Amino acid sequence: MFLTGTKASGKHKNTERIHREMNRENFKSRLGFLLVSAGCAIGIGNVWKFPFVTGENGGGVFVLFYLLFLLIMGAPVLTMELAVGRASRKSAMEAFRTLEPQGSRWHIHGWVCILGNLLLMMYYTTVSGWMLNYAVKFVTGSFETVQPDQVGEVFNAMQASPAQMTGFMAVTVLIGILICSMGIQNGIEKITKVMMLGLLGLIVILAVHSMTLSGAAEGIRFYLVPDFKRAAEHGLGKVITAAMDQSFFTLSLGIGAMEIFGSYMSKDHSLAGESLRICGLDTFVAIMSGLIIFPACFSYGVEPSQGPSLIFVTLPQVFVHMAGGRIWGTLFFVFMTFASLSTVIAVFESLIAAGMDSFGWERKKSSLIWLVILLVTSIPCAFGSNLWSQVRLINGQDILGSEDFIVSNVLLPGGALVFLLFCVSRWGWNFDQYREEANTGTGVKIPEGMKHYFRWVLPVLILVILVQGLL
Repeated sequence: MFLTGTKASGKHKNTERIHREMNRENFKSRLGFLLVSAGCAIGIGNVWKFPFVTGENGGGVFVLFYLLFLLIMGAPVLTMELAVGRASRKSAMEAFRTLEPQGSRWHIHGWVCILGNLLLMMYYTTVSGWMLNYAVKFVTGSFETVQPDQVGEVFNAMQASPAQMTGFMAVTVLIGILICSMGIQNGIEKITKVMMLGLLGLIVILAVHSMTLSGAAEGIRFYLVPDFKRAAEHGLGKVITAAMDQSFFTLSLGIGAMEIFGSYMSKDHSLAGESLRICGLDTFVAIMSGLIIFPACFSYGVEPSQGPSLIFVTLPQVFVHMAGGRIWGTLFFVFMTFASLSTVIAVFESLIAAGMDSFGWERKKSSLIWLVILLVTSIPCAFGSNLWSQVRLINGQDILGSEDFIVSNVLLPGGALVFLLFCVSRWGWNFDQYREEANTGTGVKIPEGMKHYFRWVLPVLILVILVQGLL
């Protein structure tokens, strides 16, 4: 093994490992693991960012490169996070401490993972609150009295209201913590399975409806048929790097958000196969989101490259025009709420598990402590568009933009690079140990020949993302 020491210490560590596995809570079913893990990956990045980034980068060619980079970058790093979790049966900090060679300091990245998860939730809970807010507005019929040219004012009024911003943020935090406090099987798995199956059902219904609209075919062609001439107009290099970024960030890799679910996995199935299934579900939701949005945009003459306002301004304008718009708008934002909540629950579990593993807190105590921390630390972002709107931090961005910059451009790619180097370098866990864990169980195996790609090519690709994000 990668650890040195006496036979007695090795026996002691083996006893500790068996004890951990006997007492570690596990998923009740494989479907539960896949849906919860996919739920962590499936979030605002799929159903909000993916469509508008696709629109900004010319459509079909971007989607083609996105799928390519998801396969050659995202899936391999996902196996590494899951392998670290499954081998250690611990959250990130204790996982590194358990697997690292004696005298090394890889476990310091565990603190970075806790910070990264917290910082992500400091603004993600606010944006998730937007989804819930709009779902309530459509359910209650608030948009029925709004003229199409006034839809943007609804979004501006929401952001300008401290009560709306903090209220829906707080509801999001309370829901997520409550579900996590109930445990893996009785809380997270049971509720997320229902929510994810509902999400998948809603997205199919919405996509089928959108594709039946007049003029939808033009939107589908823009979205799924590669047009390299159009991509060249946007700049092919820009399209490729944007696809690389999106394929990497969509899986929430680098801060241990996926690692924690590896610690609850059984060893019945290989990690490459499970990672491909998670990527498949994640991609399905992203692609179907585009099939909802682009046909609707082209059907109603709306520019598909509207940027972040696409979901909260452009699409509600479409729903206001549409027959039965209140119903379709409600279904869409319920779907968006499910997508964002699935990520909130997953990341909350990573934080709660860190409290349990690293500080010895019981689940209820850890949940309560993190409830207070998350409510307090999420307030700056909720106030960032109203009471504290004059605050400008990184590159003149507001609080939300600055927090997102640190997570998306620094912590995610930097953290993924740490996980990668830990798993494949001889100074870390070592490629052979990682590969042995990843290949345990039935399913797709990682061949020995991938070692050089993992050691020399993949780090360069992630460094490109990291440097590009900083620049």
